[in-house]
This record gives sequence, structure tokens and C-alpha cells, in this order.
Amino acid sequence: MKIQYFPETDSLYIDLSENESVESQELSNGIVADYDKDGNIVGIDIDNAAKHINLSNLETYSLPLKDIKMSA
Repeated sequence: MKIQYFPETDSLYIDLSENESVESQELSNGIVADYDKDGNIVGIDIDNAAKHINLSNLETYSLPLKDIKMSA
């Protein structure tokens, strides 16, 4: 899973899978889910992210992480 923030557009993308997105559906205003060819969700795009979520804090609980990569 990858979480990417694009400050120039204030959008946040949560990449849930390496599968290619072939379809998108707007779940609510500015929040779009991407699906692969089998209908599995592969990502979530949040436009105007700073208006929807607090971007200054990230918390995780009980994730079985083997590798953590952070970049600015």
C-alpha cells in the first residue's frame, strides 16, 4: 500500500494494489474509488484532501509491516 500526497493539487491517493485501474466511481464529492478489471478496489483518490482529512498526522495500529519507507 502506498499513500501519496500531491500538494500542487491538494490531492491524496491511496494505492491499495499494483493492479491497473480500469474503472472509477465517485463515492462522494471529490472522493473517487478506482477498480481493476475484476471489480476489486485498487485505489482511492481524495481531491481537496486538506478539506477532508487532517494531513499533519498519520497513525497506524497493529499493521504487520515489514518495511516502512518515508519521503518528503
